Amino acid sequence: MLPPRAYIFIGLNAVRALSIIALLLVFSSSIFVMVSDIRAFNKFQTAGPSQDDTSVTFLDCDYVEGSTVPNQPAGVFWAVVNRLLIIIQVVILLLSEIGWPSAFFVRFFPVLGPDFGLGALGIFQSLIGAAVLSHHTDDFTLVAAFFLFAIGCLNMVLGLIFRQSAKSKRSITSWRDHAKAVLPTAVTSHIPSKAAPSFVSSVYSTDRADENQHSARGLGFGRQGEQNAGMKGFLISKPLESLPKYTGGSPASSTRSPRTHTPAFKSSSMAI
Repeated sequence: MLPPRAYIFIGLNAVRALSIIALLLVFSSSIFVMVSDIRAFNKFQTAGPSQDDTSVTFLDCDYVEGSTVPNQPAGVFWAVVNRLLIIIQVVILLLSEIGWPSAFFVRFFPVLGPDFGLGALGIFQSLIGAAVLSHHTDDFTLVAAFFLFAIGCLNMVLGLIFRQSAKSKRSITSWRDHAKAVLPTAVTSHIPSKAAPSFVSSVYSTDRADENQHSARGLGFGRQGEQNAGMKGFLISKPLESLPKYTGGSPASSTRSPRTHTPAFKSSSMAI
């Protein structure tokens, strides 16, 4: 049985795949509608006015027959601009769903970047779907726009539930990092290792050395200084006495001669 995080990961990526499919359908349908509008407008222009009632009614209609182009000045221009803007928005949303390039969205479109949730993405998808559905189109475009509108509503609901963590929960890289963090990466050894001296220990040893030097300066290097250093854990070694090389014998025997003590009772007896 999989953990709950795995089901969330699979569900969010399933919605992500449906969102990409809906955006691709709207992209292709927008190109198809734009080509159909241009052909219908060209046919409308080449027909020209005539004397029968059918042509007069055709010229007075609100839209060009078989298209979404309004029968007004620069109507075909704004119809084409509308489709081009929809295509550009769909491409940006597709890149946002893929997650590339991430730095571009973080800098220029933060609401579509990895730091935001799915709410803004769902709002944009619903707006595009509503804009397409507000015109009389063919069945393919109608189904694609309705599918995109439904996915946009679903992304808005997921954005309200997961908020800013939605994209991190469905990210493949974050899933791999989480899996690496769960598995053990190194085996600890029971052999104690000698740690390198840290900054605190070096400062402490320096302070103790300064304190010892200060105490030596205050008490001198005599018996009082030796006793004070011994109480603090320091030992003062005395240098060995040495003689020049041309003298013989050991330094101890030449410098120190044993003293003979004459008992007091002998001197008194000799005096008697």
